[in-house]
Amino acid sequence: MTTLKKWKLACPSCELDLVFPNTAGNPINHNNMYYRFFEPALKKAELGKVRFHDLRHTYASLLIEQGENIKYIQTQLGHSNPTVTLNVYAHLMRPYNQESARRLEDSVFRPSGHNLVTNTNRG
Repeated sequence: MTTLKKWKLACPSCELDLVFPNTAGNPINHNNMYYRFFEPALKKAELGKVRFHDLRHTYASLLIEQGENIKYIQTQLGHSNPTVTLNVYAHLMRPYNQESARRLEDSVFRPSGHNLVTNTNRG
């Protein structure tokens, strides 16, 4: 965070309050950003070719894997609604949610919780 604060102070000021402006304080050109900064950073990190947009998909995928709320993910990605997010990332959603099933079971069979169902012999 300290590095980002130093960077922000060194950046030219502008109405848009950009984190990574060009030297005139305007939005940086995509090609300049990619070839001057992103590609050299990949080489320095000894990483293979990565499309810049892949970072967005990685971020969304990690949020989904962590179980973040789809509405939160939608706002982070700037999608117009959660349906757009789900249309793109639904294939990453788990087909079942074991923790949710356990919580539901606990709420129904409290105080003994899921042990009541899972340990009962129905023979």
